[in-house]
Amino acid sequence: MSKTFKIFTLGCKVNQYESQEIRERFIEAGFSESENSLADIYVINTCTVTSRADSESLNLIRRADRENPKAKIIVTGCLAELDRPKIKNTHRRAIIVKNKDKQAMLEFLNGKKISAKGISYFKGHSRAFLKIQDGCDNFCSYCKVPLVRGGSSSRPAKDIIKDAKRLVENGYKEIVLTGICLGAFGKDLKPKTNLVDLIDKLENIDGLLRLRLSSIEAADISDNLVRKLARSKKLCSHLHIPIQSGDDEILKKMRRKYCSKDYLELIKKLRRHIPEIAITTDVLVGFPGETEQNFSNTVDLVKKIGSLKVHIFPFSPRPGTVANELNGRINPVIVRKRILALQKVANGCSKNFRKKFLGRTETVLIEGRSKENTGFWEGYAGTYIKVLVKSNKNLSNRLISLKLNKIAKNHMIGKISL
Repeated sequence: MSKTFKIFTLGCKVNQYESQEIRERFIEAGFSESENSLADIYVINTCTVTSRADSESLNLIRRADRENPKAKIIVTGCLAELDRPKIKNTHRRAIIVKNKDKQAMLEFLNGKKISAKGISYFKGHSRAFLKIQDGCDNFCSYCKVPLVRGGSSSRPAKDIIKDAKRLVENGYKEIVLTGICLGAFGKDLKPKTNLVDLIDKLENIDGLLRLRLSSIEAADISDNLVRKLARSKKLCSHLHIPIQSGDDEILKKMRRKYCSKDYLELIKKLRRHIPEIAITTDVLVGFPGETEQNFSNTVDLVKKIGSLKVHIFPFSPRPGTVANELNGRINPVIVRKRILALQKVANGCSKNFRKKFLGRTETVLIEGRSKENTGFWEGYAGTYIKVLVKSNKNLSNRLISLKLNKIAKNHMIGKISL
């Protein structure tokens, strides 16, 4: 039997969690992970959220084939759901595994029945991503995810708690709860539960110092969750709430479940209860029919939100979605111009948000040495502000108090508080 493997992962935190689960099952079965040498088996965990993700996924398949033409190549993830011909045209011998079969991947190699056991560590990360939910019922007009991930499905709370306890026992101080539609957690379970109930259980785990929520939809932020954020000693004061557009006409075409006023009122409510909360968001630029006025409305709303960070994406037509059939595609040159303009505004918002923390002492989880700044370590405050600190000591995976005394391009410089 082949004994070495490599995993290439693209896409969201859910995919990263699932790659870690695959890794642990392979190692339990006697395989060893190849770092710098050739492998006998390559697992390509793909993404299909944009056309660029498709291309990157296919390029990884080609890369694996170049590294070892004799290797078995397993292609899984979201591209594998609906694009089998693309994959087979790239590598005719590729073994294609659907998302629902990821956990049982070893059965495709040796015929043995295995059971999913979750994860116990997270390779290459000081913070661990913990999947609590999969799939989405929203069907936004531009999004392919419900087509490849299916409807919302929650993991049982007991399995999530087991994962969390194992991670804490193995030294993880921060866990990031993640899902395709995080706020839908618990609605499909019997008896029904919700995200706040799960957070309550996780907060009781000894040794778990910080909990963070990954992306959550505006419509899923309940008053109960706002209160939990305000009073919790473990839940980080940071939410990633995708907006996609600040224009009501475009939001309606996108099939988003709010208008710009709803979104802004939510942010105001959050800041009333948690004044220092950091908001990060996603914006999609160049949706079919987007006029200069539509775009201007988005820029205005981004200014009002005052986000720490804005992830900006160009519209990418996805086969099978409603938006793929819409007229009014925007010239790529115009899209690029708008992205640059919005990025400039977003950078200003980020700087203004970070200014509020100058001279403040914040607790920062150090993740490792800075690759760009020699002699510095880097990590994140609870607000998701990236902080660098100079030290000759090994600070990796330590929660330390840092006085934030300088703003840099996309981070702050801290000094160890005595």
